[in-house]
Amino acid sequence: MALDRTPVTSRQLLVWVVIAHHFISVTACDEAFYSHAIEEYCLSKFKFDMDALGQRYWCEWEETVGSYGELTNCTFLIAEKLECYWPNRLVDEFFIGIHKLYFRNCSLSGRSLSDPPNSVLGPFIVVPILVTLLVTALVVWCSKRSEGII
Repeated sequence: MALDRTPVTSRQLLVWVVIAHHFISVTACDEAFYSHAIEEYCLSKFKFDMDALGQRYWCEWEETVGSYGELTNCTFLIAEKLECYWPNRLVDEFFIGIHKLYFRNCSLSGRSLSDPPNSVLGPFIVVPILVTLLVTALVVWCSKRSEGII
């Protein structure tokens, strides 16, 4: 029994090469080593920068943007050297951990929320109350005054 061999066309060969290249690219990244590398090199520098900055300024974007940008670039450069896709699942999890550790108490605007001082808050409370009382007294006074005219 002879095997029936059909010739492979160049189009089929191209498809197989593209598929094989895709799978080789996907599996080329050593995720365990990549995760270790970004923790060892990138995170250690970021921790040092944030400790030097002080916890009081962690929510000030102007103060942290430089360190955060360096951290992002570091994860990108290591991914590029190790031939890993960037961003990827490990990078997402890494930055979620960073945000949970350093930025969990920050508001969306970057400043911690607090009440204004009493010298600012007081007039915003007292003035509307006084205006309400004044307008009420004015309405009552005008209504009594018009009764005598008619």
